[in-house]
Amino acid sequence: MAMFHLLYFFLTFFSCCVHAASNYQERLLLRPLPQSALLASFNFRSNASSTSFEQQHFRYFPRSLGQILQHAHTKELHLRFSLGRWDDENWGQRPWSGTREGGTGVELWAWLEANTDEELVLKKLCGVAMKVDITLRANSRWLTLTNALSGLFCASLNFIDSTKTIRPAMTFEVEGKYTAEARKKLHLLHGSLPHEVVCTENLTPFLKLLPCKGKAGISSLLDGHKLFDATWQTMAIDVRPICTQENADCTLEMEQTVDMVLDTERSARPRDNPIPRPPPIQDIECDTSKPYSADDTCYPVVKDTESAWALTGIFGRPIRGACPLADSNQEQPFAPICINVPPERVVGISSEASFVEQRHDDGYMRCYEPTAGADFDLKLPEQMLSAKSPLQQPRMYASRSFTGNGQERGGVRAVITNTSPEYVSLSYLESLPWFMKVYLHTLRTSIKSPSLTASRREDHVDQPIQDIYYRPAVDRHRGTHLELLLTIPPLSSLILTYDFEKAILRYTEYPPDANRGFDVAPAVIRLLPGSNSSFHDGSAYLRTTSLLLPLPTPDFSMPYNVIILTSTVMALGFGSIFNLLVRRFVAVDEVPMLASGGLGSKVLGQLERVKNSLAWQSDYRKRRMT
Repeated sequence: MAMFHLLYFFLTFFSCCVHAASNYQERLLLRPLPQSALLASFNFRSNASSTSFEQQHFRYFPRSLGQILQHAHTKELHLRFSLGRWDDENWGQRPWSGTREGGTGVELWAWLEANTDEELVLKKLCGVAMKVDITLRANSRWLTLTNALSGLFCASLNFIDSTKTIRPAMTFEVEGKYTAEARKKLHLLHGSLPHEVVCTENLTPFLKLLPCKGKAGISSLLDGHKLFDATWQTMAIDVRPICTQENADCTLEMEQTVDMVLDTERSARPRDNPIPRPPPIQDIECDTSKPYSADDTCYPVVKDTESAWALTGIFGRPIRGACPLADSNQEQPFAPICINVPPERVVGISSEASFVEQRHDDGYMRCYEPTAGADFDLKLPEQMLSAKSPLQQPRMYASRSFTGNGQERGGVRAVITNTSPEYVSLSYLESLPWFMKVYLHTLRTSIKSPSLTASRREDHVDQPIQDIYYRPAVDRHRGTHLELLLTIPPLSSLILTYDFEKAILRYTEYPPDANRGFDVAPAVIRLLPGSNSSFHDGSAYLRTTSLLLPLPTPDFSMPYNVIILTSTVMALGFGSIFNLLVRRFVAVDEVPMLASGGLGSKVLGQLERVKNSLAWQSDYRKRRMT
């Protein structure tokens, strides 16, 4: 438990105090996971004073993003690019307690400044007073923000329209500090694209926002081939204002985070031979105690040793020294590069220059500070360990799936498990597409807990839902917004179910891969602060996986059949009429009967046709003269 608190302190220390001491900081945390997995957490922080930001004097804060925030009047921004699924059972607690993690695809939420959201304006048209509902400021600025970020990050954020935008009421809270007057002008908007594919074209603009732009420092390890080959990865950008207690000295902080889980064996494959091939049988250490062991049959020995790996082998390159623009603050308790391994684990350092090493008292955390301009590499050999690093188990598990069958109706079943010995309060948020018409009266909850007695179970089954915020969908205008405030007993599972109806789309609204289905955004679960004394004071987030909704699809070949049939009828009709208009018909007796066959008959036939043609022309001239 102490090691977990140390890890959490390392990950959250800079959120509260680094901004006050430096302008740019970068950190890398490496944590080996079971089954040859490695968690690599990159964190970059850039600060700018509010005065310099308003005057557009940018040094470490990127100008491209700063001008977008100013133009869209965005006070706080949170952007996520995610792929894969975090394995809670094998990997334990999520990094950053899920606060720097998004759902599958792209997720965006921001607080925008606007005096009012909607205004009623009186206009006179043809002498009649009319009330016109005009959506101003917040929605228009949200549209400006999504379109600008779409171009900056080469993503499809411009597809976040009104049908994919909601206004959460309980799940998200501001991370910056604002006055009471400024808080009244802030409007929270949230949108997601679960179908978005995150790739290298999103990583390149992400690196360009950094002061060293991936050329030096820990960002030099970020390579698209390795990042998007990870089992799970997420990229996060958070912009928030940080002020002192007197609200006199405010700074704008931008935090960029990259978390990935790599398979060390897969990542270490050479690029010139990436296809996995089994080694020769003579090179495999076989377990001869098996009864089926023979000369041509081998059961590999399961090794309990920690596998060997190095930064150069996993990322394909070493760290290109320290970033010269990063501040070196001696007051910080950790160096830029840290690895979480047992004290007995051998860690080799390969560097062309001197470096500084720091060790925590318990020995589980080792940190290193490289020198600028000198390559830095970590090498861990294969080793047998007597004890492994303790793995902190998550406080909560969540899963969500579809139920029912058929193309007309369906259902959703979500299971949230509380593994802590205390009651937990949480908010549950779902943003559903408009073609999923939810039946709110079918919302049901039940508690499954083997630890509760029958009398205690009856006390808590009826009241797991403390509050509901529901905004129904409007066809082709907005989606369904469902937000619940739940309480789960200790060591229990809450089962949430509801039914919905599938809408029929127009054939032009189907994507090219219509039979694949439609992606439904993951549910967002927030563990409310103070609901669990054994947890930290801040909030923790958890997201389920996205769902794939099959809808009734029409026969898309019918339009082509109609086009082909219509074209055939038009061709036959046009050809017949054209033939009647341009062809000259003559009687049979007007055609001279010539003997068929032979060259003479053909010549005589041609001469006869010429003679008839000349005679017809002569008669025609005479008729015109008369």
